[in-house]
Amino acid sequence: MTKTEDAPSRAHQLRASVQRFGGHLAGMVMPNIGAFIAWGLITALFIPSGWLPNAQLGELVDPMVKLLLPVLIGYTGGRLVHGQRGAVVGAVATVGIAVGADVPMFLGAMLIGPLTAYLLKLWDNSVGEKVGAGFKMLVDNFSAGIIGGAMAVLGSLAIGPVVEAITKALGNGVQALLEAHLLPLVSVIVEPAKVLFLNNAINHGVLSPLGVTHSADTGKAIEFLIEPNPGPGLGILVALALFGVRAARATAPGAIVIQFLGGIHEIYFPYILAQPRLILAAIAGGASGVLVFSIFGAGLTATPSPGSIFAILAVTPKGGYFGVIAGVVVSAAVSFIIAALLLKFGRGNKEAERKREVGNGGVVTA
Repeated sequence: MTKTEDAPSRAHQLRASVQRFGGHLAGMVMPNIGAFIAWGLITALFIPSGWLPNAQLGELVDPMVKLLLPVLIGYTGGRLVHGQRGAVVGAVATVGIAVGADVPMFLGAMLIGPLTAYLLKLWDNSVGEKVGAGFKMLVDNFSAGIIGGAMAVLGSLAIGPVVEAITKALGNGVQALLEAHLLPLVSVIVEPAKVLFLNNAINHGVLSPLGVTHSADTGKAIEFLIEPNPGPGLGILVALALFGVRAARATAPGAIVIQFLGGIHEIYFPYILAQPRLILAAIAGGASGVLVFSIFGAGLTATPSPGSIFAILAVTPKGGYFGVIAGVVVSAAVSFIIAALLLKFGRGNKEAERKREVGNGGVVTA
């Protein structure tokens, strides 16, 4: 084989590997979109700054996002690797990294759930099959308990500190770009960090303190707009509603309401995790929005909470509405265009559905 023939083959293998990786993420995330929507609705309604503040119902928010959702992802990832036994140990191991964490451990759940299930699968294939019928149930239960429990302990001791180190590094990177006056490039760090559910750590740990300092002098700060800007998420969700796969088209419209009007940005993160290439649309939308904010000298008087368009307009200083709205609109438009291009305007979905139809004898599967 010549070099010219070998190059396309390697490129095809790389693309196939990326697609498989995205497919694994989608398999863990998309079945749980309903749980994300439920959490988003509860958050938008019942937190102190929500539409119907309620202290008792607001207590549902943290356990759901820090425990329930990661465990569901770990459970689903384990099930994909080793069926129901894999699902059980994946959920057990995920609890170990979720309990006590300051940030939602979705990324950790995507790692430890399938990994624990794979370890159990290796045990079952090498040892479990050789156990006599009289002891099989006993050995299966104890092996799952030991492996799941050991991974829970390992996750609690190892993965938590790693995520904290990643958060600190991202924060340092954001602050360095801000100090170098390279504001649009901040989105290169902020948007991927948001998708990894580190949005609150970046916003409240880095951007908000800087914004408080700047707003004390000028009465407003652009730092308050960088992370809460709902434009990039809106553009991506609209593109998914029009050109996404069938599951995304069915759920994206509801997610738009929760994200743009309710201000719960986390609702669109699983869609990007399911199709990682869409992070390019988020980065482009965020950078274009920051650029427009900079051109018009836009800023807010405080951090909007939650990051809905209503909350943003509520803390916009008098006379500053045009720049703020322009930045949100431009970021939404840019992210929509990039996402639509990445989704091939739905043509890739139609081709995949035709292939499934042929493979199933004329019956299209979901």
